[in-house]
Amino acid sequence: MNTDFSAGNSVLGVYISGYHITTLIVNLQTREVLRPSYQRKPINSRGTATEIIDACSAAIQHALTTNNVQVNRIGIAMPGPFDYEKGISYIHNNKKHEALYGLNIKEMLAAKLNIPTSQIHMLNDAAAFLKGEVFAGAAQGYQNVIGLTLGTGLGTARLINGIAEDASLWDSPFLDSIAEDYLSERWFLKRYYELSGINVVDVKELATFYNTSNTVKAVFKEFAGNLALFAANFVRAAKPEIIVLSGDIASKASDCFLPAFKAQLSKLQIEIPVCVSKLNSEAVLIGVATTWL
Repeated sequence: MNTDFSAGNSVLGVYISGYHITTLIVNLQTREVLRPSYQRKPINSRGTATEIIDACSAAIQHALTTNNVQVNRIGIAMPGPFDYEKGISYIHNNKKHEALYGLNIKEMLAAKLNIPTSQIHMLNDAAAFLKGEVFAGAAQGYQNVIGLTLGTGLGTARLINGIAEDASLWDSPFLDSIAEDYLSERWFLKRYYELSGINVVDVKELATFYNTSNTVKAVFKEFAGNLALFAANFVRAAKPEIIVLSGDIASKASDCFLPAFKAQLSKLQIEIPVCVSKLNSEAVLIGVATTWL
């Protein structure tokens, strides 16, 4: 495929997560990606600000110089809280990237890369995921979408009239605690142990027993009910056209809870399409690249 990845068409998408930095060059004209540019490198998010910035700038510089493509626009996705327009981190009290609190990450990276800050756009990672799915994934063609990222934690995002933002509903009151306590991997492991006395490593392992264990089926059914209850409130508030699910729970175990989730939504009088992410880990990178459109 001879896609034109010239500077005018291309953006380097970057995702600085809690433990890794990932890069991918995206063609905004064709909606294709330059596969060899996908690179994932570990970063020490508990390190000093200098260590984190040095590791991130080295990974970005490597992506910019090793793919035989001229790229002068960069999109960087990071978790919040964060002032994405100015580039200032307000991440605090979660043991990851604490050293960056109050610092202008955009300016620090631009200085390291020897480029103007105007060549860097920044966006929340949950919002970027949703923009990616709308641009080139499961939600193409929709203008009003909500996204639920189900994994080690709970991510929530909404895209209204093409504008995406972090919904930040992970800590909203839910049942007798907060939403994330019921809609994350740790709930599965805790609930299965309560019912069986058996510890499992993760949801992927639990899903392998789905067809042979009524206890596992009961856990997934309970999860589907909780997810529907939470999603119904989100849908009523945001009025989306479609729901997109992502994260390890969705990608590795959706067959175990998706039918029950849809059935429970219907009982709650929520009739809306539900899809699982097509782009998976690339959605955030593609989505943050589209901030240049």
